[in-house]
Formats: sequence, structure tokens, C-alpha cells
Amino acid sequence: MKQHSNALTEGPIARSLIAFTIPILLGNVLQSLNGSVNAIWVGRFLGEAALSATAIANSVLFLLLGGVFGISMAATILIAQYVGAQNMEAARRVVGASGTFFALIATVIASAGFIWVTPLLVAMHAPIQAIPLARDYLRILFIAIPFLYIYTYVMAVLRGAGDSKTPLKFLVLSVGLDIVLNPLLIFGAGPIPKLGIAGSALATLIANAVSLGALLTYLYRSRHPLCLRGNELSYLKFDTAIVATLLKKGLPMGLHLVLISANAVAVISLVNRFGTDTTAAYGAVWQLWNYLQMPAFAIGAAVSSMAAQNVGAQRWDRVSRIAHTGLLSHLVLTGTLVLILLLLNRQALSLFLAPGAALSIADHINQTSAWSFIFYGIAMVLYGVVRSTGAVIVPVVALAISLWGVRLPCAALLMPLYEADAIWWSFPISALVSATLAVTYYYFGNWRSAHMLPATN
Repeated sequence: MKQHSNALTEGPIARSLIAFTIPILLGNVLQSLNGSVNAIWVGRFLGEAALSATAIANSVLFLLLGGVFGISMAATILIAQYVGAQNMEAARRVVGASGTFFALIATVIASAGFIWVTPLLVAMHAPIQAIPLARDYLRILFIAIPFLYIYTYVMAVLRGAGDSKTPLKFLVLSVGLDIVLNPLLIFGAGPIPKLGIAGSALATLIANAVSLGALLTYLYRSRHPLCLRGNELSYLKFDTAIVATLLKKGLPMGLHLVLISANAVAVISLVNRFGTDTTAAYGAVWQLWNYLQMPAFAIGAAVSSMAAQNVGAQRWDRVSRIAHTGLLSHLVLTGTLVLILLLLNRQALSLFLAPGAALSIADHINQTSAWSFIFYGIAMVLYGVVRSTGAVIVPVVALAISLWGVRLPCAALLMPLYEADAIWWSFPISALVSATLAVTYYYFGNWRSAHMLPATN
């Protein structure tokens, strides 16, 4: 069988890595900007209760998508290994079985969420005035869950096959539709009724459904090698071995997001003790930190797919070079962003804060903590390579140690002595621990002997 045209097992590593990373990075930026634009429409024109409702609903959506994130990563790695081994039949088996699994999960979650949305909001202690709005918003988002899940899954399949450009093209379509449809459906126009906050959710539903349909149509018309046809449709049956692998390897990767999200809640609860100005400063800083993290996230995803193909091809020499090239790329990109941020610190923060106490606090936070993302990124990149073999337990344990064993205790225990500075310094301290653990495991751990799934005949 011919090697797939998007194979990452040959050619210059640096050029392939950059070409593979840039679409992922642009996709992350697009999604963040889309969320910001939607928040502006809702917050400025529908009021604080509506914005609060979307924040509550989006936190639920983030948790649900976080759960599927790890499983989609496991599918990406498994498919990439088979593509690297040039075993396209086995890759298609994974596509079929995992696609059915994703559709089943999405249907169950969508149905349960739609039915029990009100008890869910009450359990989350949502403000009384926000519950009706959040209920209207969430019910439509739950209808959108199957499209969101399957869309996420198809993009993961393409990245596993070595293609990050096609997902970006259709993500542009999705984001563009969402941005255009939001004001039309919120405020109404001509024959389109005014739907309020429900219109914002409906825009997301339509954008993802249309983009998913367009993507699947494009893949079949272009005869993508991982599309199932004819007798291969039997691969859609529930395969216990493949599903077990997705759960065994995917749930620990999904736990990453849960640990990060829960830690963020715990940290902001400490920040809140120092008053409104400090909380506002921390919120503004995080707006910028989201962008600081994007290169490492994108490179981590790229090296994982690249390394997985080379693991499948038994090209261990290239796996090592991918790791080192990924690290260098991260240091250059993230280091440059951190430098620019520190040089233009107050100007950047002024986008979110007026001159005053909060702006000065935010300036201090960045000067203290922004550089820590260079070290967090080292761990992201190295663990991206490590996971390419199926070694998923040590990365999540290391993350738990750095966030819950170092960052939170460091902040809480030192607060009586250093006040809010204890929180800001807990970031670089835990980042150094995280990078040290990652480097140690990469060079001395047994991750190279891990495996995903025995070869399919």
C-alpha cells in the first residue's frame, strides 16, 4: 500500500512540524476569538444576567467537551500509529468503531442533559435570575452536542492521519457562520424572529451542523483513505477492544483538563480573598495568559500526532528529533510572546483595565508569573511525545503533583507571610517542578515500551 500523502514519517522534521502546528494554533486562536465576540453580543446587548447564563452554560459545555477530549486524543494516537505503519485497514477499523462510540456517547449526554437541565443548574447553584436564561441556552447546546462531539472526533481523525489543514478550513467556516448568525438570531432580521439568548446557542448549533456536513461531504468526495465505503461500513460495529483502549488511554488524558479546571477554581477562590481589584487584575491577566499557552498546546498536539506515526513506523530516531524540534519551536514561540508581553505589559492590560489599582496589580502579576509558561510548555511538548506510545498515566500524575501537590499548597501555606504574592509565585515554582518531572521522565522513563492496541489483522 502506498504511504498516505500526509505521512509524517519522512521529510524534514522542522518544516513538517511547523506546517502541522500552525493550523492547530490558528484554530485555537479562532475559537478563542469566537467566544469573545459571542460574549460581547450577549453581555453588551442582553445584560449581565444573560452573560452570567452563558458563562454557566459554557462551563458545563467545557466540562463535557473536556471528557471527550482525552478519548479523541487516544483515537488520534491510535490512528496515527496505524497510518505510520501503513496499515490503513486497521486505521479504518479504529475510525469505524470509535466513530460509533462517539455517536453513542453524544446521544446519551444530549438526551440526559436536555431532560435534566434545570436540576443541573440548581445543583450548580446558578443565580435564580440566570436559571431561565441558562436553561434556554443549554437546551439548545445539548441538541448541538452530537454535532460538536462528532466534529471534534473527525478533526482528531484527520490530525492522526497527518492533516491539520483541512480541520482549520472547516473551523473557519464554523466560526464564520457562528459570528454572522449570532446577531441575526439574537436580535432578529426580516423573517428571522428575535430569539434572544437562545439565538446565540442556535447559532452555535447551526454553525457546527453545517460545518460537519460540509466536512464529511468534502472527505467522501475527495475519497479520503480513512472514509468507510461498501463492506467497510461493517467496521462501524461496536469493537470492545478498541473502545476499551480509547477509555483506558483517553480517560487519563481527559483527566488533565479536569485537574486544570478544578485547580483554576481553587486558585481563584484564594485570589478572591484579596478583594475586587485583585480579582479583576487576575481575570485580565488570564485573558493574556490564554494566548501565551496556545503555542505550547498546538505544538504538543502536533508532536503527539507526528511522533505517533513514527512510533507506528518504528522510526525511533525521528521520534527523538521530533521531541527536540518541538521543544526548540516552543522555546522560540512562547519565549518571544512572553518577552513581548513583558515589554508591553501595561499597554496590553489596558485593553481590559482602566488606569488604577487593578492595572498596577495586574502588571505586577505578569512580571512575577508570565515567564512560568515557558516551563509549563516544556512539559506539554514532552508529554505530547510520551503519549504517542500510549504512556498516559505518568503525565497525569505529574500534573497532579505540580498543580495540587505544589501550586495550591505553596499558595495557601505562604499566603499568611507573603499575602497575594504567594499565589503569583506559586505559578513559576510549580512550573519548574512540572518541567523537571517531564524532562526526567522523557529521558529516563520507560514510556518507549508502552503500547496502545495490538496490531489488527
